[in-house]
Amino acid sequence: MPSPSYTITLRVETPASQQATSTVVHAVAEAGAAVTGVDIAHSTTSVITVDVTCDTVDAEHGERVREALDTLDGVRVLKMSDSTFLMHLGGKLSVSPKTPLKTRRDLSRAYTPGVARVCLAIAERPEDARRLTIKRNTVAVVTDGTAVLGLGDIGPAAALPVMEGKAALFKQFAGVDAWPVCLDTKDTEEIIAVVKALAPVYGGVNLEDISAPRCFEIEARLREELDIPVFHDDQHGTAIVVLAALINALKVVGKSMPDVRIVVSGVGAAGSAIIKLLLAQGARNIVSFGRKGALHDGTRNGDPHRDWIIDHTNSGGFTGTLQQGLVGADVFIGVSAADILTGEDIARMNDDAVVFALANPTPEVDPIEAGETAAVVATGRSDYPNQINNVLAFPGLFRGLLDAGATHISDELLRVAAVAIAGVVSDDELNAAFIIPGVFDTRVAEAVADAVRIESAQHMAAATSS
Repeated sequence: MPSPSYTITLRVETPASQQATSTVVHAVAEAGAAVTGVDIAHSTTSVITVDVTCDTVDAEHGERVREALDTLDGVRVLKMSDSTFLMHLGGKLSVSPKTPLKTRRDLSRAYTPGVARVCLAIAERPEDARRLTIKRNTVAVVTDGTAVLGLGDIGPAAALPVMEGKAALFKQFAGVDAWPVCLDTKDTEEIIAVVKALAPVYGGVNLEDISAPRCFEIEARLREELDIPVFHDDQHGTAIVVLAALINALKVVGKSMPDVRIVVSGVGAAGSAIIKLLLAQGARNIVSFGRKGALHDGTRNGDPHRDWIIDHTNSGGFTGTLQQGLVGADVFIGVSAADILTGEDIARMNDDAVVFALANPTPEVDPIEAGETAAVVATGRSDYPNQINNVLAFPGLFRGLLDAGATHISDELLRVAAVAIAGVVSDDELNAAFIIPGVFDTRVAEAVADAVRIESAQHMAAATSS
């Protein structure tokens, strides 16, 4: 269906007549595009120039719309612009000073000679960098471009637009100043060394789109070797929002976390983090599935992350396929691949089933087919109800971490962040089509930040007393 991701504007020259504009709009609609705006750009006694803005399905569809207009008598498409590319011209970020620099007095305090006093103060007390520099409110968004959502290994330069977008979301939703750091290396040790060298500037590190299993070691090492919080969003951001949504989905269907049978498809970065957080919330019956079926004792291959999942899930030793594993399951969580299930597979789950099909852009199962028998369905897409979107987690999480001056991220901190997101949806609002807040709900970041601040303060107090 037409999407805002493929919005185009066509500048069309047409003979001046009463029907000119309606003829153009009709042709665009007939070509399958959704018209969102029509503006007269220029007019003479004989010719009208019209800007028609419409949503299309993909780039090829846009070309078909252009061709449909060009076939009309006397009509000529002068130009076609892609709104998504226009938004990215020159990048999506800029730097601006927080205080005006209008006089010599301003300059002498912001820069030389006054800045030297602040430098010396930090040299004497390095911890004051959090208070006296951008470190207090700045996060590095670090990637090597090896696992960009839906695109794969496209490299650091091609990943930059995604990281810019991430930084823009940090600012928009939580007032956090984030900056893209796209590294031209896939070497684990080099990435760790570079991030450690950059760390003095930042109050936190958000790792993004780094392929597994390297992402596990990079995060673990950086957490151990840095005194600022390090968070791999593809793992923990996804897990936080999935747990938040599942807490509310189970309320809708009247089931409890310890009692439900949960099937997880996908055992990479996101899948393993989801499993850990579900266990932290009290889940007891989880069976996880990779490409070749259920993970069990007989599928060990020396991968410590995979072995951890085997040690903590599938206590019954199930050995079948994903389709077989869905029989009698209460919850399906997919972070794997597109179109691996059918509506018939979902129908074999228990009554009042919960289905989270989160593969992007195409889910594991068609949401409409799943909804024929499942009680609650969620996806990672914005064009269906119940979007599982990491933007609900990471801005508020880092807002709370930065405000607390935190140095550590625990599983309990991730869990309370999820509970905070779930709590934004009141019992009066909760229903099968609304188990998770919308991405523009300003209550979310505030709730998450508050929960994270409290948990961080308690952790630091306990560490100090011990």
